[in-house]
Amino acid sequence: MEYKTHDLSKQSCSVSAALLFQAGEWMYIEKISLKGYRNLNEMTIDLKNGINIFYGANAQGKTNFLEAIYICASGRSLRTRNDSQLIHFDAPESHIQIHIKKENRNDKIDIHLKKENKKGIAVNGIPIKKLGDLFGTCHAVIFSPEDLNLIKEGPGERRRFMDMEICQMDAVYYYNLQQYYRILKQRNHLLKEIQKNAGVKDTLFVWDEQLIDMAKRIIASRRDFLEKLNEMASQKQIRLTGGKDRLKIEYKPNSWENQLEDKIKRNLQRDILLGATQSGPHKDDILFLVNGNDVKQYGSQGQQRTTALATRLAEIDLIEQETGQKPILLLDDVLSELDKSRQSFLMESIGDLQAVITCTGIEDVIKGYIGQAYLYCVEEGNIQKINA
Repeated sequence: MEYKTHDLSKQSCSVSAALLFQAGEWMYIEKISLKGYRNLNEMTIDLKNGINIFYGANAQGKTNFLEAIYICASGRSLRTRNDSQLIHFDAPESHIQIHIKKENRNDKIDIHLKKENKKGIAVNGIPIKKLGDLFGTCHAVIFSPEDLNLIKEGPGERRRFMDMEICQMDAVYYYNLQQYYRILKQRNHLLKEIQKNAGVKDTLFVWDEQLIDMAKRIIASRRDFLEKLNEMASQKQIRLTGGKDRLKIEYKPNSWENQLEDKIKRNLQRDILLGATQSGPHKDDILFLVNGNDVKQYGSQGQQRTTALATRLAEIDLIEQETGQKPILLLDDVLSELDKSRQSFLMESIGDLQAVITCTGIEDVIKGYIGQAYLYCVEEGNIQKINA
């Protein structure tokens, strides 16, 4: 989609008073400090309790800035599982620190990323031992052009989406997920041992019982999450398309809770032959239906984009409903991917959220918000605030 660039340096902007939230506990990032993070130079950036616009050419560091914020909410990058890739080439480690203001308290998150060791995380100066202890301190929803992968790619991408979002709302789910994959790894190891020594087969039931227990908890959490998400996303889709398209999000588990034990028993010989467990939530998927058809197979690119957008907007409402806190919205160069009506709907949906928006140029829909926003220019790893 073509759009006109806008000379931001000529805009005079006023800082409006902090917005009052009508529902849910308000929360926003007041300040973020970065050192040794990707291509970004050492800096401390103040953010507005409202709209923050970061503009600049591609490959200057805009997405890296959003990524740093999301890591503070989830403990992980959406772009890589290798923490060493998040560290500047010339730095031994990187440090991210954010200050969060909330209705009833203030919080601080520190994340130290190291090339040779595991990352260290502290909340309010106290090191945490488990990643689950981070969840709930800061909630964030990120939407980027890569979100089309949620629709287009394989089941692994959709399982990752479920896991990342449920973990933000439920630390117990994160614990169950960790335990499940630990048990799955042990069971798979034993399956390979059985190939060489059939005598150890009698010990498999120990892992089966534990696997089934954790699997049932995960399946129940995913079903509950997707039922709520479906209800909210379907309404977003109706509004986005003027009622033209109807969205339904279906959970496609590899097996339901009451079927899992029998399925694992029936597939035992196949599991032994392959040396891997073929049944369980690590094989789950999500189905996105638009007007009754699988949008991955039969939807246009416009329908796929709208489905991804409706899902992310529904995620905002669901986080607020489940946690009582409004999440921070991170928009990574998505406005240029949407038509004008969807651009307008997205901006209107921001409401009283804190939003951090990146763009290469300023689409017409943003111009009406410039007087209310903080503006930043991003160039070669430097971020400069434009207005007071």
